[in-house]
Amino acid sequence: MSRIGKLPIAIPKGVKVQVNGRQVHVSGPQGKLQYEYVALVSVSEDEGRLWVKRNDETKDSSRIQGLTRTLINNMVIGVSEGYKRELDIVGVGYRAEVKGKMLVLNVGYSNPVEVPLPAGVVAVVEKNTHITLTGFDKQLLGQFAADVRKVRPPEPYKGKGIKYSNEIVRRKEGKKQG
Repeated sequence: MSRIGKLPIAIPKGVKVQVNGRQVHVSGPQGKLQYEYVALVSVSEDEGRLWVKRNDETKDSSRIQGLTRTLINNMVIGVSEGYKRELDIVGVGYRAEVKGKMLVLNVGYSNPVEVPLPAGVVAVVEKNTHITLTGFDKQLLGQFAADVRKVRPPEPYKGKGIKYSNEIVRRKEGKKQG
């Protein structure tokens, strides 16, 4: 039995959940999300909680039960509280700024790199080197943060590049002189 899948999903106040067939629609103060789950599981609502149950006792349905429960729980948390990712830019002259719906990165290339902000993601740049991304869709926010990091990933010798704020870059020693 999936240990994660058998836990209930608490629905906070201000969040509405509708289960129509295999579609789950979640709406709250931050936004609206939907998810279509696999036929190996079923989702039911009862007394302000959502339950994800398996339709049979196979390994696949146990795995899908835990996955479905986690994805729906992330949706409920996202529309009620939202998610946040923070990135740091390390390097002399490296900086970022937000221009309208674009995140402009100056990270050592001959031209600035413009990354369009997806709908539902808000970027705030503090001190030109700290980017805070917020949004209600965890998958979209994580993918956008990974795309921004991919513009100039941190290199192992001087640590220059774009890194997550909680990321630790393992540094290499480099060549020895003499």
